[in-house]
Amino acid sequence: MSDVLAPARLGPLTLRNRVIKAATFEGRTPDALVTDDLVEFHREVAAGGVGMTTVAYCAVAPGGRTDRHQIWMREEALPGLRRLTEAVHGEGAAISAQLGHAGPVANAKSNQAPALAPSRMFNPLGMRFTKVPDALGIAEVVAAHAGAARLARTAGFDAVEVHLGHNYLASAFLSPMLNRRKDEYGGSLVNRARLAREVVKAVRDAVGDSMAVTAKLTMEDGVRGGFSIEESLQVAQWLQDDGALDALELTAGSSLLNPMAIFRGDAPRKNFAKVLPLPARWGFRLVGKGFLREYPYRPAYLADKARRFRQELTLPLILLGGITDLTTAQQAIDDGFDFVAMGRALLREPDLIRRWAPGAATPSLCTHCNECMPTIYTRTECVLRPTTPV
Repeated sequence: MSDVLAPARLGPLTLRNRVIKAATFEGRTPDALVTDDLVEFHREVAAGGVGMTTVAYCAVAPGGRTDRHQIWMREEALPGLRRLTEAVHGEGAAISAQLGHAGPVANAKSNQAPALAPSRMFNPLGMRFTKVPDALGIAEVVAAHAGAARLARTAGFDAVEVHLGHNYLASAFLSPMLNRRKDEYGGSLVNRARLAREVVKAVRDAVGDSMAVTAKLTMEDGVRGGFSIEESLQVAQWLQDDGALDALELTAGSSLLNPMAIFRGDAPRKNFAKVLPLPARWGFRLVGKGFLREYPYRPAYLADKARRFRQELTLPLILLGGITDLTTAQQAIDDGFDFVAMGRALLREPDLIRRWAPGAATPSLCTHCNECMPTIYTRTECVLRPTTPV
């Protein structure tokens, strides 16, 4: 058995412990560039004791953002990204960039660029239909991931996480509900998984062994007719056999169709309705209860499904979901998971891991109210945490 607080290897890295700050949009990049606020957000988490922190939603193209306020990886972003990685390294932690293309989750109106999807569909975020990429367009997406990975390496990141979840573009291709293509990227599971595998391979080829490469993979979409756990197990096996990943982080749900399957706990419908832009706000008031479903919270709520992956794979696995205390984190490691990822608990208490170090079973102050979720449209924060100056 390994200690969750002891150093651990992740590809070419040695992390000071097995706790990773999960990628959750920080809402601190109004001009799609690093700000002092974003630097301080990750510096504080690093100072709080995590082994590695993950910068969320580093889009590989301007149209790959969920909206125009997110970073996209280009030369203009390099100085700020370097400042960010240096600040995290100064606190003794590693730093990863989550790379991805939002696909049908992108707001085309905000981005002033078409939202991509494997098949044509109406996107209520931008109030327009998605664009279906042909083979050349898909090749451009793959190349954009490789370019973003190289830029992340130049900026001083230690790792990159490829986003294959939540019905972002690669995940949308995996879904039989969203992917109705008749070409080599649609139909059979091996075809639907082609984009995900090509992206991961391109990222690895771009950075070689100089960085750790991980991926976030949805275990199931959480909707009838969507990507299933049996299909996800097969895709995970292919990704393992391809040999391009150092670890796989397991998630669930769909940002497009069932986001609460990712989070669990209270569904903050009232405050979501207040912050959504028009006309999405009107639509949310009509369908919000069905869209933001309520799932009961329990510690390590994705562990039961994730154990099936642990039984069938040798690839290192990162357990996400409901990790808020040392006992639960240690149990995950004892169960064979190599790392744990935390989001909301660290938003509430960035120094939580440092307070674990003496061995006390320090309880988390996170109540799983999920009122942090609507704050992504302004500045992501725990509404229960005492206000700190920006």
